[in-house]
Amino acid sequence: MSADRGRPARRLLLGPVQIAAVVVLIFALTEALPGDAAVALAGDQPDPERIARIRESMGLDRSMGGRFGAWVERLAHGDLGTSLVSGRPVADLLADGFGPTLVLAGVTVVLLVPLSVGLGVLAARREGGPVDRLISALTSAVHAVPEFALGVLLITLFALELRWLPPTAVGTDGDLLGRPAVLVLPVVVLLSRPVCTIARLVRAGMIDAMASPYVAHARRQGLSGARVCWTHALPNALAPATQQLARTCDWLLSGVIVVEALFVVPGLGTVLVDAVAARDIPVIQGLALVFGVVTVSVNLVADLVTLRLAPRVEVAA
Repeated sequence: MSADRGRPARRLLLGPVQIAAVVVLIFALTEALPGDAAVALAGDQPDPERIARIRESMGLDRSMGGRFGAWVERLAHGDLGTSLVSGRPVADLLADGFGPTLVLAGVTVVLLVPLSVGLGVLAARREGGPVDRLISALTSAVHAVPEFALGVLLITLFALELRWLPPTAVGTDGDLLGRPAVLVLPVVVLLSRPVCTIARLVRAGMIDAMASPYVAHARRQGLSGARVCWTHALPNALAPATQQLARTCDWLLSGVIVVEALFVVPGLGTVLVDAVAARDIPVIQGLALVFGVVTVSVNLVADLVTLRLAPRVEVAA
């Protein structure tokens, strides 16, 4: 019992270690990028003196250890650096793109949980029947379609042919909530695969939970079928789905880059694509750090929730 009580504490202590590892990995990967950032920023006809000045301003004339120490020191003070292209603080660039990305990801997660859980529970309660087979077939078919292909298909059908929805977010100035119609197609694309995956996990977990001893014990107590399903079976069926939801949030960080590029949404994905194209190392490092910290934090919360929702192995006699 004491070992179980210590698991959340150990998992909490592991979080800072993982974030430190993310910081080291980000710096190592950006250092390993091919080419010379100073030469790339100097233009098509680089002047040696200009290159030297750029290298000095970027700290490239110092050792790798010196650059890493200076970067970590700035991070400790909340300074993500300055963009080499625009000269603006990286934090300001990320703040500009954070709003649209947060809206996309937030709306997706808010719709994802009830949709996937509802479909999974419905399929499990109709196990082997027409509804179960229909949901299983649809989730398998939709999951097989790549997000980019699905996005192009939806744009062609609903934006270009039927003209029901706008094809891109051009003209919104980042205010996606001001034009909700702009959100429909991107959110559908982002929802497509996670809903299928989590619904199948919930279905499998519900089927196992409904056949478990503690559910049988609840039924012997005369509880209604709905109460047994939602109060006793579902919390235990959600344990694996919670882990998948955390991985889905990780996937959203990469999936949103594709979606923002496809639908021209001015979010963090667009900022990252522009920074990579311009070899703006501070912006790339800042974005990677934000994505890494979010990933570690989401998985930490998911692990703690999973411990709370872990199936009970004992029931009262």
